[in-house]
Amino acid sequence: INIVYEDNDILIVNKDAGMVVHPGFGNWEGTLVNALAFHFKNLPNMGNDNRPGLVHRIDKNTSGILLIAKNEQSMRILSEKFANREVYRKYFALVWGDMKEKEGTITGHIGRSLKNRKVMDVFHNGEFGKHAVTHWRILEKFGYATLIECKLETGRTHQIRAHFKSIGHPLFNDEDYGGNRIIKGTTFTKYKQFIQNCFKICPRQTLHAKSLEFEHPITEEKMKFDSDLPLDFSSLLEKWRNYATHQK
Repeated sequence: INIVYEDNDILIVNKDAGMVVHPGFGNWEGTLVNALAFHFKNLPNMGNDNRPGLVHRIDKNTSGILLIAKNEQSMRILSEKFANREVYRKYFALVWGDMKEKEGTITGHIGRSLKNRKVMDVFHNGEFGKHAVTHWRILEKFGYATLIECKLETGRTHQIRAHFKSIGHPLFNDEDYGGNRIIKGTTFTKYKQFIQNCFKICPRQTLHAKSLEFEHPITEEKMKFDSDLPLDFSSLLEKWRNYATHQK
């Protein structure tokens, strides 16, 4: 486990892509929570034995910053902060397509897909799911793909992934949401090969939990943690940069 910060009350972990956060169907061992339970005895679980210390989570193939509570008091206070939207989270994502606006907000209820229980759908009329809001702004444009920063106002399962698919810009190489095929670009064989090489460099959805900002649950000190993009993500961006430069 890559521990970024630790005190008596909280733990900040920089999670690698590919690591499941908590045990569940098909993943009972080798999860981040298993490792935490081994290192730290008596983590609080708020009534769920499979999720000791967890006040939020990120998907298996998403990398980045995760906050863990080390005692019941921290767990209770941090859970309230998340519920009251007092924890500020930023994510970096590479999405398919050329985003036209510099920034924007996606609002739409998110709930389990009625066709495929593995994924989430956006219900814009609010007939199913829970209220969800994602603010985004462009960081860099590559023509057929765009690097964006997302700020989460709510924290629904697969929120960023489902929201961007709903507006026609799924995350690059996101298998569950249709981003693992060529969605934008040319029909040239050379371009197809370039995309295949990109998929090999970063064989997962391009989503990274970049930073977390909150008040310490006990000391009330303002805390901010930031993480570098992992090698697979940064190498992919470099490849897109080179491609975009040569297209001009």
